[in-house]
Amino acid sequence: MKKTLIAHSPDADDIFMYYAIKFGWVDMKDTHFDNIAKDIQTLNEDALKGVYDIVAISFALYPNIREEYAPLRTAVSFGEGYGPKLIKRKGQKLRRNFKVALSGKHTTNAMLFRIAYPEARISYMNFLEIEDAVKEGKVDAGVLIHESILTFANELEVEREMWDIWQELAGKELPLPLGGMAIRRSLPLNRAIDYEKTLTKAVQVARDHKERLSHMLIERDLVRIDAQTLEKYLELYANDDSITLSDIQYEAIDKLFEIGYEHGFYDRPVSIRDYLIPTEYTALRES
Repeated sequence: MKKTLIAHSPDADDIFMYYAIKFGWVDMKDTHFDNIAKDIQTLNEDALKGVYDIVAISFALYPNIREEYAPLRTAVSFGEGYGPKLIKRKGQKLRRNFKVALSGKHTTNAMLFRIAYPEARISYMNFLEIEDAVKEGKVDAGVLIHESILTFANELEVEREMWDIWQELAGKELPLPLGGMAIRRSLPLNRAIDYEKTLTKAVQVARDHKERLSHMLIERDLVRIDAQTLEKYLELYANDDSITLSDIQYEAIDKLFEIGYEHGFYDRPVSIRDYLIPTEYTALRES
């Protein structure tokens, strides 16, 4: 039996979308899945190094790994009128060159922030440390991601929504592409297709059994938030639109890549559909 390691972030949406496999509700023939959780920037850096066969990434990273990895159509997180938040201490006025904490150089929010605030002085740190860094005055502001957008302290306030920056740059209302999964291109194609099908089924099963799965995650202390916050958070980032990419999501990802290319983040224009796993191979093989 082949052992397959899936690397994802420790935030609740990634855990929720994977744990139907961990709990044995979904499986794949002759394959044993295991998982490892790391913060998103570490995963982005691991993807650049080609560490894992299947890895969660920020969408903004993908053009930089397009030759080594294919994007998966499933386990995706988008913002729809919401997203990461630039926060500061209440009443504080930010200067043009304010000091800010971001969750990693290759995250989607970092790319959008750097475009919107080119004079800001950036410190990169683990996303779990950002709120405290702002509260303690180590930085003037920070961009919160994951569950912290719902739970940050009362002495902090939102300076700007990253959603608003995204809409201004995109020029139209599109969902904000935050995170997804990528799979190594060197894997046999038929196996890569099976991996994608299995992971898609896992997200579907998780959604179909959301209440039961959420209870198990809370009961086993696998997430950092309470039941009420988990319910709200999953509807933001692990919802029915996370099961498989839609046409509007493809359009949004391409717009993100277009914006990144125009601002010098990528070496060439990229369209996400050009790099997907060619699932038509299965039909051809069976015909």
